[in-house]
Amino acid sequence: MRELDQLLGWWLDARYAHAGDAARAAFSALLEQPDPELWHWLQGHDAPDDARFRGIIDEIRSRDRV
Repeated sequence: MRELDQLLGWWLDARYAHAGDAARAAFSALLEQPDPELWHWLQGHDAPDDARFRGIIDEIRSRDRV
């Protein structure tokens, strides 16, 4: 899904290089989640149960609200 690629690509480009090992590992694990689930999280229709993903999802969702 192109929209997911754009949203996740933003975090990769803007945050990954400065992220710690835990955040990098969380991002890698996040990429393994099913696309429909990722889409619901990024659209704010649901939140991930896994706390490792919440910070990344929140950053992506708030990037245009600053």
